[in-house]
Amino acid sequence: MPSFRYEIRCEGPGVVRIAGIDEVGRGPLAGPVVAAVAIIDRTMAKRKLLRLIDDSKKLLLEEREEAYEAMLASGAVRYAVGEASVEEIDAINILQATFLAMRRALQALSEQPDIVLIDGDRVPPGLGCRAETIVGGDARSYSIAAASILAKVTRDRYMHGLAASFPGYGWETNRGYKTPEHLAALNRLGPTPHHRRSFAPVMRLL
Repeated sequence: MPSFRYEIRCEGPGVVRIAGIDEVGRGPLAGPVVAAVAIIDRTMAKRKLLRLIDDSKKLLLEEREEAYEAMLASGAVRYAVGEASVEEIDAINILQATFLAMRRALQALSEQPDIVLIDGDRVPPGLGCRAETIVGGDARSYSIAAASILAKVTRDRYMHGLAASFPGYGWETNRGYKTPEHLAALNRLGPTPHHRRSFAPVMRLL
């Protein structure tokens, strides 16, 4: 389970606002990559809320939705979301697009953090604040876990909405990932404007 041990370790003179950041959507064949940044006020975060927060990959859909709504209703979590479009992914590659989404999420915060904890082992260039990486951070840090849920629910809802306009690809369930259903539909129906043309399964059809 996550904890605040990494956040507490970062505290010190001049370090008050400690954020976590995570992304979702690096692997799918369709849709944007989405990043979220979250700052949890530990003085306001109730134990009932913290019990809901974990690595988004470990949570069921219903659990992620519950945690998402609880964070928004709590008043204890400040957050922002950023994304990079399919066109940007194809133009600059998925890694750079991920970094771009992270920078946009940070820029969208009303108050910039003093330090940001990042899931993974790479710091995006140009963040504008101190940063520390934590491999597997979405399972270790409450701030990163919260960001992972916020990013995941945001992107899942977006892809579910797109599914109504582009039926047949199964985006309401596969969210654009490379499932057998999605690959079969891609071969049958062809790519949409929301498919990543730089990704091999799509590129082969162009």
